[in-house]
Amino acid sequence: MSHQQEDDADYMANEYEMEAIDDDMDDEFHGRDIDASDSDADEYDYMNNKMQDTSAAEARRGRDIQGIPWERLSITREKYRQTRLEQYKNYENVPQSGEASEKDCKATNKEASYYDFRRNSRSVKSTILHFQLRNLVWATSKHDVYLMSHFSVIHWSSLTCSKTEVLNVSGHVAPCEKHPGSLLEGFTQTQVSTLTVKDKLLVAGGFQGELICKYLDRPGVCFCSRTTYDDNAITNAVEIYNTASGALHFIASNNDSGVRDFDMEKFQLSKHFRFPWPVNHASLSPDGKLLAIVGDNPDGLLVDSRNAKIVSPLCGHGDFSFASAWHPDGLTFATGNQDKTCRVWDIRNLSKSVVALKGNLGAIRSIRYTSDGRYMAMAEPADFVHVFDVKSGYEQEQEIDFFGEISGLSFSPDTESLFVGVWDRTYGSLLEFGRRHNYTYLDTII
Repeated sequence: MSHQQEDDADYMANEYEMEAIDDDMDDEFHGRDIDASDSDADEYDYMNNKMQDTSAAEARRGRDIQGIPWERLSITREKYRQTRLEQYKNYENVPQSGEASEKDCKATNKEASYYDFRRNSRSVKSTILHFQLRNLVWATSKHDVYLMSHFSVIHWSSLTCSKTEVLNVSGHVAPCEKHPGSLLEGFTQTQVSTLTVKDKLLVAGGFQGELICKYLDRPGVCFCSRTTYDDNAITNAVEIYNTASGALHFIASNNDSGVRDFDMEKFQLSKHFRFPWPVNHASLSPDGKLLAIVGDNPDGLLVDSRNAKIVSPLCGHGDFSFASAWHPDGLTFATGNQDKTCRVWDIRNLSKSVVALKGNLGAIRSIRYTSDGRYMAMAEPADFVHVFDVKSGYEQEQEIDFFGEISGLSFSPDTESLFVGVWDRTYGSLLEFGRRHNYTYLDTII
């Protein structure tokens, strides 16, 4: 991934703000008149500096799910969507990779609806530090979500609509527990590039190779480590898993071309694999035997998780990849690329991908499967999340359409909720969707 940090920041400032597309929206989106009308006062709570949330009931009555007052703007939502599709600049490392990949993509029916809009919480500001890394939202239950908001990891309860700071990295962070593999001096002003939460364990990765671990049911930080002191040290992705014996581990993917496995029972590094290019994402198969590796190379790798021996290359993408995820059956997995496609692979025949799925305006930067394997969600950098019905062979999809950069997406472990983080100076928020159930008369008897 790109490590020219100043250039990345400029790119985000120039390309990723919504008002950069159309000046007509500027006054409404990023500045309000002091002599606002009564309706403006309803829309904006000046005392609390908080924009009003949108509920499912309000959305059913016609309110925009993000609270954007289209009726007061000089441009319609449809026109702005079209302008956005035409002018949004997808970041590519390989020029025209998106155009070249279109011929492989499957045509899908986008009329399906699997998750219904539940709430948009604008008091939860989900933020991004690196424009290519979008794994900053994690749900641990259908009501509990963890996300990055500036220099804090925030817990949001959709049940009580309240937020709590879990970890603040703006100052000095050091472990309060002593373990042989831990960096006891800790870190100062960590810039969190990636985040994951599972089984009461939170792991945050930083721009300088930092790893900060905290158990949610224990006070303080339990473990700190720096993967490397190389200049190009950013932690691109982290994944928590349980070994066959039940031990808790996590895998860190880094820009120094390394993938490291940390044992959280012993609090130390257990494996370190090196690859020919920076690794942007690594995901472990459900049985723990295989690793899908993607990074700064059009071709990915499927490797043996014990020794990193290559099982097969993954050939088909046209640019660098930043996302991967396994289906719970352990037979298929998906990879997301800057060529605007997600490819699904079958370990029984890796000569080519099973299917290629196309985004609308940009790279596929996050992929998640539901725990029951029924649905797969993929997120573009902005505006679109696609939820596919796996049973239909990925032919049926729900397209969730909104405006703003996507900081991450997460299904709850019970599959009942889907959360999407939206990053924007004014309309930054957390979108919440609930799984749709079609109950029949006989179901009520059971």
